[in-house]
Amino acid sequence: MSDTADSFRGRIDQMIDRRHPLAVLGSRMPWQEIEAGLASQFARRVREGKRVEGMDLFGPSTQRAGAGVSKAGRPRLPMRLMISLLYLKHAFDESDEGVVDRWSDTPLWQCFSGMDYDEHRRPCDPTVLVEFRTLLGEAGVEELLAQAINAAVNLKLIDRGQLSNVIVDPTVQPKAATYPTDSRLLESAREKLVEIARAQGIALKQAYAKEGAYLRHKAGRYGHARQFKRMRRVIRRQRTIVGRLQRQIQTRVTRLTSSIRETLGKANRVFAQTANRKAEAPKRYSWHAPEVVCMSKGKARTPYEFGAKVGIATTLRGSLIVGARAFDGNPYDGHTHVEQIEQATILMQDTGMKPGTAWVDLGYRGVDADNPDIEIKHRGKRARLTELEVKTLRRRQAIEPVIGHLKADHRMGRCHLKGRVGRQDACGVVRGGLQHPVAAADDSCERPASLLARAFLRVPGAMRETAVGDMQRLPVGVRLIWSRLAYLTPRRSHAPVAA
Repeated sequence: MSDTADSFRGRIDQMIDRRHPLAVLGSRMPWQEIEAGLASQFARRVREGKRVEGMDLFGPSTQRAGAGVSKAGRPRLPMRLMISLLYLKHAFDESDEGVVDRWSDTPLWQCFSGMDYDEHRRPCDPTVLVEFRTLLGEAGVEELLAQAINAAVNLKLIDRGQLSNVIVDPTVQPKAATYPTDSRLLESAREKLVEIARAQGIALKQAYAKEGAYLRHKAGRYGHARQFKRMRRVIRRQRTIVGRLQRQIQTRVTRLTSSIRETLGKANRVFAQTANRKAEAPKRYSWHAPEVVCMSKGKARTPYEFGAKVGIATTLRGSLIVGARAFDGNPYDGHTHVEQIEQATILMQDTGMKPGTAWVDLGYRGVDADNPDIEIKHRGKRARLTELEVKTLRRRQAIEPVIGHLKADHRMGRCHLKGRVGRQDACGVVRGGLQHPVAAADDSCERPASLLARAFLRVPGAMRETAVGDMQRLPVGVRLIWSRLAYLTPRRSHAPVAA
């Protein structure tokens, strides 16, 4: 748009309070370094092309069409805009659709995204965020977290020496899946078997639709009344129906396609594990999410949680998130310590520091030999701790409210993304929690705005809750995320604000 037209539009910096922590963060973040670090993730790929056979004056010839780097297609959106949308999504607990709609109505968000003029339109289609998370990958999310740590150190929001003392603690990122019971899993298996049979044109004697729904409700009522013998009798009938449908499909199918093979494999796993309550692992707890595992953390209100195990690492002082990773299966807490410390060390390497002491709970006992380069402190070593270390150990539990904020306010409480990669995005991740510091409000403020502990996890994964499909990491997905934003509200100053 021409300069003449722009003169009739309102500049965003004249509409907002530039002392707001989010506006200050947008002006202090090293966007150029972040874009340079992620350039390799979004570079155009070299395509192999298609082999084409033809004839020329000298006889048959073979050429390769479409090979090399293609510049076709619509230009990509600005990198800062996409990273900002990803940050705002998790910082303010919005969905993909919600964040793009709210962006057009919030000048402060547009300023953070690098816009000069107020925009009354969506920045992009919500599906573009899915594609961006997929391309970003776990390496890209870790790059964002590393730049966040560098920004916190450069802005003196946290002392460089505090990075050597970290708190490590595991938690569970639940998956958005129905609570697994034998009756529900068997009914899901029946529905999917009937669906795949109709899609392949296989004629079944009976679909058991009415009886299947009735049996599922009946099993639930018996379980609620604690009439377990009657409940198990209903489940046996459901197993009979599933087994009968499996045999009909196997005998009548003419060509065993991959979709039929996959559905029969899932149904057979559910059929086998419901025969015995102590069936051998791995059990399937969700039809659409095979990566879900069952974990017991000893909580009275939630004895069992179903999702992915996620490890979070924060500094002992300041609670800056310096690591977030999702793990496959349900490993012992102590066996995840090596990977957690390795990730934190890599993310801190630009600062010249690395973790030297880890303050943990008793779940990390017996792993000192596996971690020779770091001191592990927990209350099981009380006789060998000094008086100062005993007092310092009390601060280990400071990581618990950080995890609580990630779950309650920043989309780590439940992963709604499909596949293993979804666990990181959250962690989601994830595939999680990348922590971003927020800059100091303004030099003229008497009290600078504190850390903004907004971390960009997924988790996701890692930790792994990043994108779509059967991807394992990301976006924890890593499956990662901007997480909690803890403001220490700055005192207002009437001094003039620098441009």
